[in-house]
Amino acid sequence: MKYFSLLPAFACVARVTAFPSYASLAGLSNRELESILPTLEYRKPALPPGPLKDTSAKLVNDKAHPWKPLRRGDIRGPCPGLNALASHGYLPRNGIATPVQIINTIQEVFNMENSLAIFLTYAAHLVDGNLITDLLSIGRKTPLTGRDPPPIVGGLNTHAVFEGDASMTRGDDFFGNNHNFNATLFDQFVDFNNRFGGGKYNLTVAAELRFKRIQDSIATNPRFSFVSPRYFTAYAESVFPINFFVDGRRNDGQLDMDAAQGFFQFSRMPKDFFRPNGTRSTEGINQVFLAHPVQPGGNVGKVNSYTLDPTSADFSTFCLLYENVVNKTIKGLYPNPTGKLRQALNTNLNFLFQGLEGLNFGCEQVFPYGQD
Repeated sequence: MKYFSLLPAFACVARVTAFPSYASLAGLSNRELESILPTLEYRKPALPPGPLKDTSAKLVNDKAHPWKPLRRGDIRGPCPGLNALASHGYLPRNGIATPVQIINTIQEVFNMENSLAIFLTYAAHLVDGNLITDLLSIGRKTPLTGRDPPPIVGGLNTHAVFEGDASMTRGDDFFGNNHNFNATLFDQFVDFNNRFGGGKYNLTVAAELRFKRIQDSIATNPRFSFVSPRYFTAYAESVFPINFFVDGRRNDGQLDMDAAQGFFQFSRMPKDFFRPNGTRSTEGINQVFLAHPVQPGGNVGKVNSYTLDPTSADFSTFCLLYENVVNKTIKGLYPNPTGKLRQALNTNLNFLFQGLEGLNFGCEQVFPYGQD
């Protein structure tokens, strides 16, 4: 019997040995953190980069950044933009990067406005990144066996934050595969473009498809969740392809289906793709929301049971979104951090608020772990 008593300890050692430097520490127990943290080399977070000086349209699918197919071990995730940046070599092709690399790259290739780039990157990093090593995986590593990867290997994986229900091209988590490209959903995407956009993806299509995906999840997913922060990222997901994937020489808000399929399915920019002319943010998000206003809520254990959640932030309470992310999501994942982990959390929370300040919502900073 004494040998069986050693099994839990052995399992913990095996877990520590296998812990990747890019895997998120979020949600781990104190015992797991005590075992894992000494195995990781602390890297002090670098300051977020500033805005681009030149924001004009320019060729970004160039000879220096050719598309290449995935290699063994490369990681891709639920964000088609980040996937394309890695497949073209703007980000490390293995799909593992620092926040600074991500901010620099999404500005350089997609002309994303600096404050939004900082806010989104550090929101993702705080939830899904490794705050000790300052690395973030853009997705999950899928073993060649086809079996689900162990929960230790994360990336943009925390459900209902960036990845979430009612995605345009990924299935709901309830159905088992919420990361891989879903051909059936893309067929629906194409159908809506033909019906409402004359074969192009634009704000009219975005509004109709966003509402349809919400209604589909209400009708089929008993655990459908549509509250902050996913509530906001779902609507942002609807306008980002228009703002960032349309060739900057056209700048007309009309996304071709070939270009859409390249980004969504193949992580590939169109040939001779030019970035947008001028910085872009969440332009059009109000138009998409107001076409079919849906308030935050979710199903309560059965389909077609959508119930409003008055505690969730909505478009009239953006500062509550920030407070929810910090005090509920991040604090829930890291309830009692100490030492370098607490220091890294506070540093990255400061960077997150730096991005929020630049968005000019007038929010006050919150300090879930005190002020260093």
